Amino acid sequence: MSIEAALLESRTLRDSVAERTEALDRVKVLVLLPDDMHVTTAMVARYFVVGETVIRALVLDHRDEMAANGYRVLTGAELSCFKQRSGTQSRTRSLALFSRRAVLNVAMLLRDSEVARQVRTHLLDVEQKSRIQPVDNPPPPWDEDWLDGKIVQVTERTVHSILSRTVVPMLNALIETSNEQRRDLMELRQDVEQIKRTLYSAAPGTRRPELQSLMAPIDVMGWKEFEHYVAELCRRDGCTDVEVRGGRGDLGADILARLQDGRRLVVQCKRQASHRSVGSSEMQQFIGTARLEHKADVALFVVTCRFTKDAVGLAARHGVTIMSRELLAAWNAGTKLQALLQNGQR
Repeated sequence: MSIEAALLESRTLRDSVAERTEALDRVKVLVLLPDDMHVTTAMVARYFVVGETVIRALVLDHRDEMAANGYRVLTGAELSCFKQRSGTQSRTRSLALFSRRAVLNVAMLLRDSEVARQVRTHLLDVEQKSRIQPVDNPPPPWDEDWLDGKIVQVTERTVHSILSRTVVPMLNALIETSNEQRRDLMELRQDVEQIKRTLYSAAPGTRRPELQSLMAPIDVMGWKEFEHYVAELCRRDGCTDVEVRGGRGDLGADILARLQDGRRLVVQCKRQASHRSVGSSEMQQFIGTARLEHKADVALFVVTCRFTKDAVGLAARHGVTIMSRELLAAWNAGTKLQALLQNGQR
């Protein structure tokens, strides 16, 4: 899913950029009423070069969201007072008013308008630039997050070396000698290459634009929306009997499913900010319930951040497959779940 498509579909993402009303003026001058705060339905329609009925229909479909961003309809005494204060000359018995935030809200929802598309493009460009601004004062070398970052860099280089020097050559040899499984092996090799491209599209220690764009729609999801999205990725890759159970009393199993080969898959999902880490205590809880409570054949821990060194060690010792931010980006980009289960960090 592209970031613009996610903007059209996700209210959470729209809410995250609702304050960036300067995007409107970057594209086209928005003429305001004499109060310098509001516009009418007709004025919104003229700005986006669409009919008034299109704007009214959009408001009808998204009334709660529009109201939260400043849309309102004045009647009676409130309308009379507004006319006097703003100098608006109108005999209408009701007047729909849009704040600048509400107009930006329309731009993020209106599909068939070139002006709206340009506003979205500028809005996303500004948002992307704000996300990738370098930090002026890097943390000192004894900072815990800085050390975790260095550990991640070393781990990434190690995994890259293993994939390049061991996994890919082994697959190449198997492809040359196998007839019955040739197609499956070639698909697996493609998946491995996709993982490499996603994980290592930039030099170690730099921010990865590709990773940022792949994760942007996920980063704005709530925890419940994230669990359902992971469930959809499971279904996409052939899992059956997919059930979302996240919530109070789930005992560490947010998603239950069956892999294509019939094995029982138990998934724990953690939606956290990218700079956070999932530690050993959370890993211990999942280990304690995945197989004993939920009879997992495959235990998968999916996060939007990273794992601490202790958590990675626990997962390796107890056979838990971990999917950190980078591998989740690869999954979101189209790499199949089976390949990630085979080639992810253990």
